[in-house]
Amino acid sequence: MQVKEDSGLVRLQTIAQKFAPDRAIAAIEPYGSGNINRTFRVTLTGETQDAFILQQLNTQVFRQPQQVMQNMQRVTEHMAQRLQQEPLDGGRCWQVPRVRLAQNGCAYWLDADDSFWRALDFITGGQSFDTIQDRDRAQEIGWALGTFHRLISDLPTETLAETLPGFHIAPDYLAAYDRILVEAKPEPSPELNRCLEFVAVRRHSIAVLEDAKARGELQLRPIHGDPKVNNILLDAITGQAISLIDLDTVKPGLVHYDIGDCLRSACNPLGEETEQWQQVSFDCDRARALLQGYLAAARDFLTERDRAYLYDAIRLLAFELGLRFLTDYLAGNVYFTIRYPTHNLARALVQFQLAASIEAQESLIRAAIQDLQ
Repeated sequence: MQVKEDSGLVRLQTIAQKFAPDRAIAAIEPYGSGNINRTFRVTLTGETQDAFILQQLNTQVFRQPQQVMQNMQRVTEHMAQRLQQEPLDGGRCWQVPRVRLAQNGCAYWLDADDSFWRALDFITGGQSFDTIQDRDRAQEIGWALGTFHRLISDLPTETLAETLPGFHIAPDYLAAYDRILVEAKPEPSPELNRCLEFVAVRRHSIAVLEDAKARGELQLRPIHGDPKVNNILLDAITGQAISLIDLDTVKPGLVHYDIGDCLRSACNPLGEETEQWQQVSFDCDRARALLQGYLAAARDFLTERDRAYLYDAIRLLAFELGLRFLTDYLAGNVYFTIRYPTHNLARALVQFQLAASIEAQESLIRAAIQDLQ
């Protein structure tokens, strides 16, 4: 069995074996580019070589990891049942990332240090992208999110635990930012000043979705919570979407969080990690294609009120993520994984520039949304 030297986890093979006690392990290698959990691909030997995803869940972020796994099992089992009862139109394929049980029969394993490990079946034949470069892929990304929403639309929200209290509640992020800002003593810079000013000018609009929910205009539904582009798998041969992965953040919420986050991620051609933040812009043509794909799978899912707040969701989610990055930078980089001290500040600049581009194209984006209704 081979383990890449930079994994830093000497007990990887032992942990992986807990989820495949009767199989030999051929290799373990780091997988993906997530900012929260440690993720590895485990390849098994045998007549039919297969693989699974092994993850160490970040319990500083997910403080109720057992509830995370309960949510994941409920959602994946529900999707699998819906697909058995209602195959997708056109014979399309949708793969559900099922939870792999450990040898003790649980959906997780605690190692000697009480680190929380879980395993998921590997989705074969799929690939993900940090950015997309054409309308066809944008449409497939939208179809994937619409399909996911439709498959879980009848799952009662009360069956899902609130694993991340305050997640995607933008006014709460602003309150956290205000608290941190009082105590923070960051190194002054033009980039920091730009971010601080950006927040100051827009803070009045941060509660738009939560206010609509409070008025009863928007309803809680099961959502993914983090449907960015690289969490959607496309078939390596056909280019069709086949799965939506990374289900840690599944929870009751507003579908607008998902739609806005997906558009934020998909319609920034330079991606979240670009160093050319001044060149970041929102691609309206790509947004139109993504929404077309979404509505093809979930046209009956959105109400008239839902559609009325789509532009607000697109603008807000870019602003919200920028605010989260900025707050983490001011707090000393305690949440998101970073590669250098000002990484979260650079990420905030990208998202704020994207939000500004969205605002500058408000009339075009609203017209695109209207045309699709």
